Amino acid sequence: MTRATRPSVHVSIDVPELEAGLRFYGEVFGFVETARPFPTMAILDANNVSVCLHAKAAGSASSSAAAGTERRRYERHWTPVHLDLHVADFDAVLDAIRAGGGLVENELRTQGPRPVAFCSDPFGNGFCVIAERAT
Repeated sequence: MTRATRPSVHVSIDVPELEAGLRFYGEVFGFVETARPFPTMAILDANNVSVCLHAKAAGSASSSAAAGTERRRYERHWTPVHLDLHVADFDAVLDAIRAGGGLVENELRTQGPRPVAFCSDPFGNGFCVIAERAT
């Protein structure tokens, strides 16, 4: 595959309520809504990637019915595919996550080259926060 044929990448995050998702990701990370293609989807500018927030009801099918029986849930869940958010002010972002209803589940400050925190949004979606430089 040549460079010209590589796809553009957008990240999609399902949330039970669009406005709550916009509030959390806007207040914590400064993501800015740039479009609302339809009432249950917002496109956010996250600096170097587009994030698509989708309002999807808990209990709804997570994919096409033919693909399986998994249902969308918003309790805390783990996924091997997640966001790593590199931030300039590590402690301020962790405070904002907590204030916004998210969880900071584990912090590793000295185990690697930079501090990292394992977190989740108020909807159960996991992500990592990584300091841009050692503190």
